[in-house]
Amino acid sequence: MSKPNKTDEEWRACLSELAYKVTRQHGTERAFSHDDFPKEAGVFHCICCDAPLFDSAAKFDSGTGWPSFFKPLHPENIGESEDRKLFMRRTEVHCSNCNAHLGHVFPDGPPPTGLRYCLNGVALRFVPDPQD
Repeated sequence: MSKPNKTDEEWRACLSELAYKVTRQHGTERAFSHDDFPKEAGVFHCICCDAPLFDSAAKFDSGTGWPSFFKPLHPENIGESEDRKLFMRRTEVHCSNCNAHLGHVFPDGPPPTGLRYCLNGVALRFVPDPQD
């Protein structure tokens, strides 16, 4: 997958205002803003570059109000960095292809990984499984 080489102006033009704020400026969307988040089989892709990030089979209800997954579809498609904003130490996750901010990963998820990838739904685009 080729890495997008877009200017800030080009990102603003192709993303919604909220998607731009979240993915390009490391923002966070309001909790519980995705009541209709897809529950059927499919893959969640990066809204910025379309990289496949999470399979719906790894999605779970964490009760936090944000889409949560216990593992990425392809670990190499997810990058991590330390986030020390808001007087906390967290692990930020981003798309390895375009560096879009996705959310954070926490060590309080379910088996088998024990991880909770807590993501901004606006940073994801759902592609249903064609076999469903």
